[in-house]
Order: sequence, then C-alpha cells, then structure tokens
Amino acid sequence: MEEKIYDALNEIFQDIFDDDEIVVEASTTSDDIEDWDSLEHINLVVAIEKRFGLKFSMVEVNGMKDVGEMVEIIKARGTTI
Repeated sequence: MEEKIYDALNEIFQDIFDDDEIVVEASTTSDDIEDWDSLEHINLVVAIEKRFGLKFSMVEVNGMKDVGEMVEIIKARGTTI
C-alpha cells in the first residue's frame, strides 16, 4: 500500500511542479524542491486531498515536516488508492 501511495504522490508532485524528474521519498521536504513555496504547498494539499478522498486538518498540514509524515497520515486514514 505504501508503494502505491508514493506512486500517486510522485504523479501529483510531478504535475504540480511540472517536472517529470521529481521522485519523492519519506525524507523529501520543501527544501528539496525548488518551487515548493507556501502557495504550491496549498496546491499540493488540495491535489492530495482530492486524489485520496480525504481532508487534512490544519494541525496536520502545519505539522507535516516531510513527505513521510504525509504518507503516514494517508495510511492512518485507510484511504483507498
């Protein structure tokens, strides 16, 4: 399941940042992707919520330090892919 989440996230990140070379992993942060600013973070969150059919709380959004934490939240919700 985790691999499928990462596959979906890779598609989302590549689409949002218009860069087919992006491959995210657990330790990926906004420092690793040049155009990942606060506006793009909102676009990412919205796209991820749509793709996985969930809503992140503000606490979750503000607390995500890296992609791994995002994946853990998605897994904890038991979201279907």
